[in-house]
Amino acid sequence: MIRYRVYATVAMLAFVFLAAGFPNAGIRTTKGAEMIRIEVIAGDTVLPATLDDTPAGRDFASLLPLELTLSDYNGVEKTADLPRKLDTTDAPASYKPKKGDITQYVPWSNIAIFTKPFSDSRGLLRLGEFDGPIDALTQAGEVTVQIRLAD
Repeated sequence: MIRYRVYATVAMLAFVFLAAGFPNAGIRTTKGAEMIRIEVIAGDTVLPATLDDTPAGRDFASLLPLELTLSDYNGVEKTADLPRKLDTTDAPASYKPKKGDITQYVPWSNIAIFTKPFSDSRGLLRLGEFDGPIDALTQAGEVTVQIRLAD
């Protein structure tokens, strides 16, 4: 009987905490994994994206908000320096990016947003991807963006 009361009390407290809706902006849980929702704002365009639930994805989220000037690189990506290297725990040695991928090139500690697919590249670490079209980032030249956690 005592065990039942303890379980019931714990369950009730868990329900109260969940129902209270403690805010954790930008982070949603689905099927046991956290989805870190972000927004990349280019001019008047808001581009929703999702960061991976990895040490690098969570570490990138900890840097937000950021304002970056993205520059064309190699005709397939937009890059900008990050304030520091990200956590690369358990990161694969290489990654084959597709259009819309958000990555870090680990040797240079920069962000690379791919506007076209590219070959498997050593030192490239996926952080996440855009949830839709990225037309606002495909224009030639530099693009200033703000990156923040989604509400």
